[in-house]
Amino acid sequence: MTLRLEGSLTRALSHYLDNWRRNLTAAANTLDKTLAEENFKNVIWYLAVMIGMFAFIIVAMLVSTVKSKRREHSKDPYHQYIKEDWTAQVQQGDAVTH
Repeated sequence: MTLRLEGSLTRALSHYLDNWRRNLTAAANTLDKTLAEENFKNVIWYLAVMIGMFAFIIVAMLVSTVKSKRREHSKDPYHQYIKEDWTAQVQQGDAVTH
């Protein structure tokens, strides 16, 4: 009698634990699938933001470079320095040849 009772309780407990484990595994699989989908969506947004920021920085650098190249006018201090230096060298060369 005790062995039958022990056997039936063991079977009932193992059946209950197996069902519980199956439900837990199914819930975990569903949760993992949902998290994987959400993480993928977050990765797409992250990449879009990072690529956008990178593109903005590159465009800003290009625009600033183009604007700085366009500012070379005759009143630019560096341009004045080069002009005066070359003019002085040409005048010295003319004085030496005459």
